[in-house]
Amino acid sequence: MKTLIALPVVFSLVTGVAHAEQSADIRITRGGTQPSIQGSAENFTGAVRVDSLFKADSPARIGGGTVTFEPGARTAWHTHPLGQTLIVVAGVGYVQKESGPRQEIRPGDVVWIPPSVRHWHGATATNGITHIALAEALEGKAVTWAEKVSDAEYEGMRQ
Repeated sequence: MKTLIALPVVFSLVTGVAHAEQSADIRITRGGTQPSIQGSAENFTGAVRVDSLFKADSPARIGGGTVTFEPGARTAWHTHPLGQTLIVVAGVGYVQKESGPRQEIRPGDVVWIPPSVRHWHGATATNGITHIALAEALEGKAVTWAEKVSDAEYEGMRQ
């Protein structure tokens, strides 16, 4: 005898298409259950720790993590196909879009970087910074990395 598993099916009045209903269960990912990782030397300058917070299940495409930069540490230049939100939780840092001014960011600041805007972010030379980074993936990709930010760019000499 075969056992069949029945999935709830919903018929959409909007699209006229039947589809399997997503699980309505609440999922809790306990803090401390995912190991911290070092930011890769290819995409970061200085000491950077990345703590993954979550990656949503399809059809959602958002993911997030907490990123901690030691003084002087920063990302390489990069873009996000659907933009990025940074929520600063501790320390003092910078964010800069290409051909724009380097801007200081502090706890409580929420930074929106529009889709495909080339930018970098990180700590000041004397203070570390921690922010929560949120970005959505497009076709499975949430970030495109480019070259590292030069010391002159970081120091604001080439704005």
